[in-house]
Amino acid sequence: MPFSAQPPASGERYALSASLDNARHLSSLLRAVHFQDHATCFATANGLRVTVEDAKCIQANAFIQAEIFQEFSVQEESVMFRISLSVLLDCLTIFGASSMPGTSTALRMCYRGYGYPLMLFLEEGGVVTVCKINTQEPDELLDFDFCSTKVVNKIILQSEGLREAFAELDMTSEVLQITMSPDKPYFRLSTFGNAGSAHLDYPRDSDLMEAFHCNQSQTNRYKISLLKPSTKALALSCKVSIRTDAQGFLSLQYMIRNEDGQICFVEYYCCPDENISEAEL
Repeated sequence: MPFSAQPPASGERYALSASLDNARHLSSLLRAVHFQDHATCFATANGLRVTVEDAKCIQANAFIQAEIFQEFSVQEESVMFRISLSVLLDCLTIFGASSMPGTSTALRMCYRGYGYPLMLFLEEGGVVTVCKINTQEPDELLDFDFCSTKVVNKIILQSEGLREAFAELDMTSEVLQITMSPDKPYFRLSTFGNAGSAHLDYPRDSDLMEAFHCNQSQTNRYKISLLKPSTKALALSCKVSIRTDAQGFLSLQYMIRNEDGQICFVEYYCCPDENISEAEL
């Protein structure tokens, strides 16, 4: 990458600097969480987390580990800023969303700190474009407090199984009902649309099931309108971890392997829609 090894101009100290040989690795992950205009970026020595929220009901996080970048440097304990995700994606794909075969857009990203813009240096075929994107004061983010000790049920499914489910279930339904249980039906997805109710069951010994850890029977409903953005990440992923806590909060963690074989994660948290009475089940 022509400019990745160049030091900053004399006297300039960047709170965050990073470089990638292929900007598409970053843009494809950011598209998977692009359901609102703005995002909060949080950088530490471990890497970059980009968070998007909507209506205090759903949160999406794209995790890009430091190892994915050719260079990744954070000069403070953590760096945090809010940015227009739409503008950032437009800049990352300024040479076109899909490059010609054998070519890629190289990226260098620099941020001097609070009040400064995020600077992008993009290079393809010897042409360099510089973008400056204004940053904002970050909003306070929701804390779903989804630590592993509070997880009641967890399964890991090959993503193709969930993709097939979303294709088969009736998406005119307002809610997706998820049942997880140590006994039958084990893992059930249900919708209640114009054509009536539909159920899709996955036995615990299904070829699509990679792990099954259910401690108690749980049935929760989630607004499909909130879950639909997560299908962007589902389309890119190879595996998905589905977890619930005692309150029915849902975590969907998608494992995404880029074209270089590197692993990244996109995670969605979603509030349950309502409490279901026994009469409805």
